[in-house]
Amino acid sequence: MANATSHIYAGSAHVTSNSGTHMGGLFRRAVGDDHWQPLTNGLPEEAEVRAIAVHPQNPQVVYAGTQHGPYRSTDGGDHWEKLGFPDLGMVTWSILFDPKNPQTMYLGTAPAAVYRSDNGGDTWRRLPNAKQPERVQMGFATRLIRMAADPSNPDEIYAGVEVGGLMRSLDGGETWTDCSAHLVELAGRPHLKSKIGSDTEVEGMMDTHALTMSAAQPGTVFLAVRMGLFRSTDHGMNWEDMEVGRYSPLTYARDVQVSLQEPQVMYACLSPAARSRDGSLYRSQDLGKTWQRFDHGVKAHSTMMSVGLHPRDPNQVYCTTRGGQVFGTQDGGATWNEYSLPSHVQDVYVVACA
Repeated sequence: MANATSHIYAGSAHVTSNSGTHMGGLFRRAVGDDHWQPLTNGLPEEAEVRAIAVHPQNPQVVYAGTQHGPYRSTDGGDHWEKLGFPDLGMVTWSILFDPKNPQTMYLGTAPAAVYRSDNGGDTWRRLPNAKQPERVQMGFATRLIRMAADPSNPDEIYAGVEVGGLMRSLDGGETWTDCSAHLVELAGRPHLKSKIGSDTEVEGMMDTHALTMSAAQPGTVFLAVRMGLFRSTDHGMNWEDMEVGRYSPLTYARDVQVSLQEPQVMYACLSPAARSRDGSLYRSQDLGKTWQRFDHGVKAHSTMMSVGLHPRDPNQVYCTTRGGQVFGTQDGGATWNEYSLPSHVQDVYVVACA
């Protein structure tokens, strides 16, 4: 059974489109409740939230990444404080806890940069060597969209750049190595070529969206990009196509995460494209060798963007679409409920739960 104190968090951006202006923000909903609560107390006005991180040991401590840097709540989202971030104009896109010491945290931004905190987010310093070769020129600044650390070796960190590939640090972020050369090579295959906003067909393989690692396979990195799901078993140096298209008609991969309780179980958000009218959540019980659709009965009306896994209850899984639908199961996928965000909320990037 779901814990009555469990909460779902969803973050969205401010967007203007043909359908009008949609406000961003951070929203919370108690499992079993019938409405979403906008969280505003202490957050910047018209907050755009693209990253949410719940403390692995204390679910009352929640971090939110905004267009004005990181914020923290110590009461489950009721109140927020701005953290000591050194640089103005850096939009927060990702937040990572060290898997063995949550006082150590990493943060990714747009324009693409990595910051580290050793005091639970009170203060941050920019890691000057976290830079990628510029292989693709898009109409927006590249963003450090996701990070992951090897559970068996927390100093081994991977950072994914949209649109810029992947880089790796083996010393807690002090030095970095590009891990994209083989991804560029794979982009030479006809079915992996893609360009939308640039003049190069390697764009699709450089369009990183998410990455994850598992304690069941140290040194193995799982990567979600525009062209599908890819795996490296040698610390990011060489890559193989996981061929998720054998199991799903949708292969545009927006999120991939490993279960927090079952290291052989992983989830992936799959859709036709960045903006679409379809999306689905798939689960693998053998670390990506085979996949099955997990969200049975769900009807997504836009791209599936994010999966949120409960830190203590593996039966609770949530996912969100870009258009503001949130779906959830509290019984391991046997049944699903839809918790749609208010109609004015669009461009939802992230869902989390605790």
